Amino acid sequence: MFLKDYFNDIAQAVGSLLSGMRRTGYYFTHHKEIITEQYPDNRATLVLPERFRGEVVMPHNGQNEHRCTGCTACELACPNGTIKIVTKFELNAEGKRKKAVDAFVYHLELCTMCNLCIQACPTDAIKMAQSFEHSVYDRSQLTKILNKPESKLQEGVE
Repeated sequence: MFLKDYFNDIAQAVGSLLSGMRRTGYYFTHHKEIITEQYPDNRATLVLPERFRGEVVMPHNGQNEHRCTGCTACELACPNGTIKIVTKFELNAEGKRKKAVDAFVYHLELCTMCNLCIQACPTDAIKMAQSFEHSVYDRSQLTKILNKPESKLQEGVE
C-alpha cells in the first residue's frame, strides 16, 4: 500500500513536469506571441496601464497653487505612516487665522502603493503618478516634500 502510493506520487510528479515542459516548448517554438517585455530597452515605447500606481504626487497649477487644505485625512488613512502633514497658521484677508500646509512629507520607502490616501482626500489634492524607477543609493532621497516652496492653497478650495 505504501509503495503503491509512493510510485503514484512519482508518476504524478513526472506527468506534471512533462506538462510544464510541453507548454514551455510550445512558447519556445511559436515566436508569434511575445510575452516578455524587454525592459529597459523598450522605455521609449513602454505604455503603462491607466490604473498603474507608481508614487504619490501633489499637482500644482501655473500659479504654484495646490488643492491640499491640510485636513490630514490622507495621513490618517495611510496604514503605515508614509505621509506626514506639517501645518501652520496664516492670516487670511479678513485677519482670521487659517490652517495651511507647511510641508507635505512623503516617505516613498514606506509606501505600499495601496491608494488609500488618494481615496481619503476630500479635495483630490494628491494622485498616483506613473513613475516607477525609484532606485537610489541614498535612502534619504526617498523622503520627498510634495508641496513646492512658497506654494499656497488654490482659490475656492475649502
